[in-house]
Amino acid sequence: MTEQHAFDPSFETGPDYGWEEIPADTPPAILAALGGPDANRLPPGYEPVRVIRAGVSLPWPRPGRIVLEDGTTRDVGDAMPADLPLGYHDFFPTIGDSKTRVIVTPWRCVEPKGRRWGWAVQLHSTRSRQSWGFGDLADLRRLGQWSSGLGAGMMLINPLGAPAPVLPQCASPYYPSTRRFRNPLYLRIEEVPGAESLGAELERLAAEAHALNGMPRLDRDRVFHLKQQALRAIWGRGVPEDCYAAFRREQGTSLEQFATFCAISAHYGDDWRKWPGTFQRPDNSAVATYATENANEIGYHVWLQWLLDRQLTDASRSIPILQDLPIGMNPGGADAWQWQDLLAKDMVIGAPPDAFNGDGQNWQLPPFVPAKLRQAAYEPFVETIRATLRHAGGLRIDHVMGLFRLWWIPQGRHSRDGWYVRYPADDLLGIVALESHRAGAFIVGEDLGTVEPGVRERLAKRAILSCCLLWFEPRPPLRYPELSMASVTTHDLTTIAGLWSGADEAAQRAIGLTIGDEQSRLREHLRQMLGIENNAPVEEVIERAYRLLAESPSRIISATLEDAQAMPQRPNMPGTIDEWPNWSLVLPQDIEAMIEAEMPKRLAKYLGGL
Repeated sequence: MTEQHAFDPSFETGPDYGWEEIPADTPPAILAALGGPDANRLPPGYEPVRVIRAGVSLPWPRPGRIVLEDGTTRDVGDAMPADLPLGYHDFFPTIGDSKTRVIVTPWRCVEPKGRRWGWAVQLHSTRSRQSWGFGDLADLRRLGQWSSGLGAGMMLINPLGAPAPVLPQCASPYYPSTRRFRNPLYLRIEEVPGAESLGAELERLAAEAHALNGMPRLDRDRVFHLKQQALRAIWGRGVPEDCYAAFRREQGTSLEQFATFCAISAHYGDDWRKWPGTFQRPDNSAVATYATENANEIGYHVWLQWLLDRQLTDASRSIPILQDLPIGMNPGGADAWQWQDLLAKDMVIGAPPDAFNGDGQNWQLPPFVPAKLRQAAYEPFVETIRATLRHAGGLRIDHVMGLFRLWWIPQGRHSRDGWYVRYPADDLLGIVALESHRAGAFIVGEDLGTVEPGVRERLAKRAILSCCLLWFEPRPPLRYPELSMASVTTHDLTTIAGLWSGADEAAQRAIGLTIGDEQSRLREHLRQMLGIENNAPVEEVIERAYRLLAESPSRIISATLEDAQAMPQRPNMPGTIDEWPNWSLVLPQDIEAMIEAEMPKRLAKYLGGL
């Protein structure tokens, strides 16, 4: 297992940057965070987990019995049976008491049936006139019904992971407190059971919230305040225990710990590392005592997750939802609190310099230690993939290269001063394939950026779709691989209107970002691909771009709602914190106006000709 924390002594950052040498003090720091040179050595005869491919008989070092997921048992001699069912099983040796989790996986993920297209949606920014200042799951349901009527076959949405339930609310969906549970801001209050009992109080809160729909930027804190008033009033009137008891039992310890984190954070803040010492570990007796004494508050946060699960179930019936999995989580959040012993201390992840980020990137996200993740039988990874696939038709894995290696940066150091750390990619890909089959969902790997040789080929063998962007691809869409998702842009890059009008470049200069000639090169690349004049109207450029994209043989084609509304601003400006209203801009048109507009209908017509 030495590959799991093998280092590359130098790294290739791309054709414009060549090779970079690593600072001499970086490897010792990372090796220490990994647990030292013996981190992967296990006691004789102990193996915490084996991920094996279905239909393959493997030599087995010890006799014993395997307990299958359904409770039945099989004897194991010198080989593991080849006919084990897919799933998570436990092997117990005849001699000794150390069990091995045996994960039997398919080789390939579920593939999309036929070709389909759909909108890429920043749900928070996509408001209707019934929204409480923030796009919600009822809006998602309506978007799905409208899109389906236009011929769409899926909808890609931003991550829905929850921030801590405190003010100020974290804006970035890629910096969640948890990747396993949802953000209550996405609840439609009027559809919460018992909301009607509030009467005039609900009308007052809804009127205040509807007034926020006229604002050009999201006010998450105000939305949080209003929705929490309504939700706590409904909860205070009493909720039948059986309305969410089954969900609570099904979600088990993970949900209880998340709800406990939420309750404690209301008193001590959103970063568990700053809490009183007795609360800093979920297994401390003080936490158990707190949970007993605050059972009603913990029940409230469980109830919120049940409501979100119910409303997401309803929305997903309108169209298959392509969920988005962030590469990591807030180091002070709920997931990091629960799994703190498996995370690398004093390390964060990011990306080395490349053509679009000359200084590299630091995402301030903590990495799992590969050996510790394996010793935990990959349970955090399994839980996270499974939770994100719940009620989903597909899953987009952000920075899928992280299943192979991650760029570790010692805390406080420059992004350049990192090093790649290897992960057990075959095991992780096998788990993704297993959960893909269980959910009946296809998988997209976001493989944009520095990708080492062979990764895309290995993903394709697993039926994980690559990402092809019109902005980056030198080849025409007709030559994109079939096993891919084709798009013009992403939430981190310029919109078509922003590029063509020059508004995006002007915005970057206005906030002090250093930019080269990438925008002019990209604009010329677009002009030549589309065969248009420099003075072509923006709407014509948008339509032609998506007509060209529709020629791709890609299984999935995605169009952004920002392009469908000719919006010049991008949702997120990498490299900024407060300089740009990241994740807080709203679409120029609300859902009602967009449904009546001509541009989305024309784009749907082009894309519907797949």
